[in-house]
Amino acid sequence: MTSVARWVEVHRLAVAGGEAVIARAVGNRVGRVWLATSRFADVARLAKAILSLGEDADALYHLGWARQATGRPAEALSAYEQALGLYRAAGNRGNEAATLNNIGIVYRGLGQPQQALDYYQQALPIMREVGDRGGEAATLSNIGIVYRGLGQPQQALDYYQQALPITREVGDRGGEAPTLNNIGGVYRGLGQPQQALDYYQQALPITREVGDRAGEAATLNNIGHVYDGLRQPQQALDYYQQALPIRREVGDRAGEAVTRYNMAMIYRAQGKLKRAVAELEQVVELDRQLQHPDLASDTAMLERVRQEHAEAETAS
Repeated sequence: MTSVARWVEVHRLAVAGGEAVIARAVGNRVGRVWLATSRFADVARLAKAILSLGEDADALYHLGWARQATGRPAEALSAYEQALGLYRAAGNRGNEAATLNNIGIVYRGLGQPQQALDYYQQALPIMREVGDRGGEAATLSNIGIVYRGLGQPQQALDYYQQALPITREVGDRGGEAPTLNNIGGVYRGLGQPQQALDYYQQALPITREVGDRAGEAATLNNIGHVYDGLRQPQQALDYYQQALPIRREVGDRAGEAVTRYNMAMIYRAQGKLKRAVAELEQVVELDRQLQHPDLASDTAMLERVRQEHAEAETAS
């Protein structure tokens, strides 16, 4: 039995016996390991078991992260806000800053960039105050992401390029990979695909080294996107097809929908309309499950491709 498996069994017995102190200490330790390897459904179950014994800030924080990663932003915000109150009450400045940062990530995902910036800008000075260099780098990266989304790529690059040397200084390989990915994204947006590929291809082996399955899938998807833009559809499909099973494995339904949509557009361009329809049907179903804002536009695309398929079948 591995050491993690032993801790899981200790946690199970502690929960069953109502031993809250042991359940929290062991469960939150396991939760940190599982978050690092994208085992989000397991983290959520673990956190709920801890919370069945009473309030716990770390379990709420882990539950928020798991909900955020699996496309449940409202539930993520609820858990994070409860965790934030408990951390503040305990005077835990480091975890307060980490929670503020993650609340910012949820608001960014909800399309509320100004609220996201507000939380990041609350987190950043606390990260510096407590000397959390890794957290500082993550927050700088997140501010960069907002500026990129606001159509300010040079400001985004400035924040990413502040973050990158800090991740390397502290040996934060898990933070270095998303920062490389983000810089690649800016270069892709600036119409510099070779520079984008260079950064993505630096990020990919790091995501694998640290076991960040969700990050690996995102990077594979991004590389596919560059090849798609370079009009190399087979290479693009190869990367999308590597990304898809990982996105399913980690429960990233929003990411799965994006990858399937990308594949559908390649199949459509290749005249493989039946395959395009099959992918788009799954995209629309995922959108429905997530109440995603793209549901209407993706449904319209599905109907358009169904019509093209029907016309092609009639013509043949």
